[in-house]
Formats: sequence, C-alpha cells, structure tokens
Amino acid sequence: MPPSPVASPPPPPPTSPERTRQLRLVAASGLLGTAVEFYDFLVYGTVAALVFGELFFPGADPAVGTVAAFGTFAAGYVARPLGGILFGHYGDRLGRKSMLLLTMGLMGAASFLIGLLPTYDTIGVWAPVLLITLRVVQGIAIGGEWGGATLMVVEHAGNRRRGLWSSFTQMGAPLGSLISAAVVALVVTLPKDEFTAWGWRVPFLLSVVLLGVGLLVRLKVVESPLFAEVRKERAEARLPILDVLRHPRPVLLACGVGIGAFTAQSLLTSYLISYATGIGYARPQVLTALTVSASVALVVLPCASALSDRIGRRPVVLAGALASAALAFPVLALIDSKSPGLLILAVVLGHGIAQSTMYGPLGALFSEMFGTRVRYTGASLGYQGATLVGAGFSPMIAGSLVAAGGSGAPVALLLCGGSLITAVTVCFVRETSRTSLAHTVEDSTSPHTQEIPA
Repeated sequence: MPPSPVASPPPPPPTSPERTRQLRLVAASGLLGTAVEFYDFLVYGTVAALVFGELFFPGADPAVGTVAAFGTFAAGYVARPLGGILFGHYGDRLGRKSMLLLTMGLMGAASFLIGLLPTYDTIGVWAPVLLITLRVVQGIAIGGEWGGATLMVVEHAGNRRRGLWSSFTQMGAPLGSLISAAVVALVVTLPKDEFTAWGWRVPFLLSVVLLGVGLLVRLKVVESPLFAEVRKERAEARLPILDVLRHPRPVLLACGVGIGAFTAQSLLTSYLISYATGIGYARPQVLTALTVSASVALVVLPCASALSDRIGRRPVVLAGALASAALAFPVLALIDSKSPGLLILAVVLGHGIAQSTMYGPLGALFSEMFGTRVRYTGASLGYQGATLVGAGFSPMIAGSLVAAGGSGAPVALLLCGGSLITAVTVCFVRETSRTSLAHTVEDSTSPHTQEIPA
C-alpha cells in the first residue's frame, strides 16, 4: 500500500528580527498615511480660510464666504463615518492591507484634483459642486484610513508598548501640519493676485509626492497577524457594522472621548488662521505659530502615548482634557493680545501640549475597545464620529458666532466644552492598557479581557 500522505508542517512563525522589521514598516506606513490625511485636510482648511470664499463663493460678504468655505470643510467630515463603515466592513472581512492601499490612493487623488479645479469665474456653480464632491470623496477615504493604519500598528505590536507604537500614527497629524504649513508659507509669499490666480493650487498638487512615498511603504507591509488568525479560523464577521451596533456602548464612548482632541485641533489649526488674520495678524505670523506648535506636538505625542503604557490610557487622556479646558480662555486672551510671541505661546499650550496629551493615547485606546473581528469598523466609527462632532462643525460654528457677535468668546467656549465632554466620558471607559487583543468569537465587540502580566 502506498504510504499515507503526510500533512505539510505549518510555516514557521516569523523570527524576532523579521517581526521587528515589519513593525517598523507598519509604523512608518501609519505615520505616512496619517501625514497624508492631515496634510490634505490642513491644506484645505488653510486655503479655505485664505481664498476659497472669493474663488468658489463670490459675491457674498467676506465673513459669509468664509463660513461657506468651511461648510465644504465640514462636508468632508460628514462623509468620514460613511468611509469608516465602508472600509471597516471590507477591512474586517477581507483584510487591512488592501483597504489601506485603497484609502491612501483615494485621499491623494482627491487632493490632487482639487488643485486642478476651475473656479467659479470659469464654470460658475459647478465649481463649488465639484469642490464639495471631491471633499466628500476625500472624507470617505480618510474615514477608512486612520482606523486601519492604527490597528495595523497595534495588532503588529502585540501586548507590549502598544501606546508608544501607535503614537507613530498619531504623529502623522503634526507631521502633516508641519509639511502643509511649510508649503503654504512658501506660496503665501507670492503677490496676492498670483496666489489667488495659481499659487493656492501648488500645495494640493504637491500631495502626490507624499502619496507616492506612502504607497511605496505600504506595498511592503504584511497583513495583521491577529486578522490572519481570524481568517485562519474562518471567524470573520459577516456584517461587522451590525455586530458593532448591537453593542453600541464602546462606539459611543470612543466618540465622546475623542471630541475634545478634535475640537481643539480644528479650532487651533484651521480656524485659527481665519480668526487670527481677521484680528490683525499677518499670515506668516500665524503659520509660524502653527509650525512651532506642530514641532512641540511631535515630542509630546510619543511621550504621552508611552506614559499611557505605564500608568494607563485614562489618566493621560483625562489630564490632557482638563488642561485643555482650563487653558481655553487664557489661550484666547493670548491670541487676542495681537502679540506674535504670545500667539505662539497660545498655540503651543493649547494645541502642542494639551491637545497632544489628549490625542496621543487614542490610537491604542480605540483599538483596545473592540475585538479583532470588528476592530476596523468599531475603531473607525468611534474616531470618525468624534471628528465629525468635534472638528467637522467647530470652524463653521465658531465663524458664524464670531461674525455675529464680534467677540472671540465662542471659540473659547467651544474649546472648553469639547474638552469637558472628553473629561466626563473618559471616566466611564474601563482601562484597557493591560488587556490582551486576542480574538474571541463569543464577544466580537470587545477585546479579550485577560490582563497582561506586569
């Protein structure tokens, strides 16, 4: 009789050096992806504050034109939860890597096409229509980008130092801000008529460079080992969104925890340009303040995230939220002083330090709140819901209230209110820094609750 067939042995697990190399690649991929995301959105917010009112919404009062321009800014945020559901579904069903390649490609393409758009003077009402359409496409892509990029890092990192490794994805925010501020600072030195005619397009067109580098790195990344285990067990969720909504508490808590960070980010970056130039600051002075703040954030983010590995996510986020709330009115007073030096101090305190302390641990925290089968969908919905509430409408509301009342007090009130929402909500979130991320079929909305030995 012929010998019985012998099953081939399973492939050996990757060696420690290979795991380390992949973790570094995944971290770089997350950093670049978030940098592209924030570069695109911050370039839009900056240019919207400077010229989009007159280019795409002419004939309106300048304040109304600015509000309309920030309305298209909000349109991108409204589309984000849809992107979280769409890409989260396929990321939880088919895998993380393919979705991340697609989201990055769509983000970069939409930004590049904004740089090619004809203005209202050329094609009339179709100009704002096309602008809003591209913003929605951009928002859908970004809705799936952060969740996938973050959980890829967290799932590759295993059970140790997840906060520190996930901070690379979070650091893409100030990195994108630095790059966008540098590029915009160069083009705003052009004479006003040249900047209005063609200079505003340059930052959007240059996004293709970041896109190319990011895609090159992502092609070298392997699939998440935790998702690979789920797929091996054939335990993928059929409809992840239904599993998540069946137990909505983690999503609602994640949304509430993130509101403060995104309110602060939106008001102290994109809206700040419009507000500060409106009270007399020169554009280069405002961009300098944003550049210094982003540089500080690049240091604070990994420090806050690493601290959350040691003492927990909740106390770090809570400390940042309380600091942001306490600093809201002092920050506004420093901005209203019309002193360039005090403007820098205000943005560093409010954004570079307080906001970054809130924001740093969120990548690990949101990923730890959901099981592997639905982690992409759950983390994306929580994060994008927070951006929609905290960042999507804050500039438009602030612009409307400031235009109506002539005072900057609404800016401080929004900043303080968003931070207090985070502070209250985080008290209802259980500490997750010591839990395992192992997949469990029984409860797909929560991670395994076994604690990691100290």
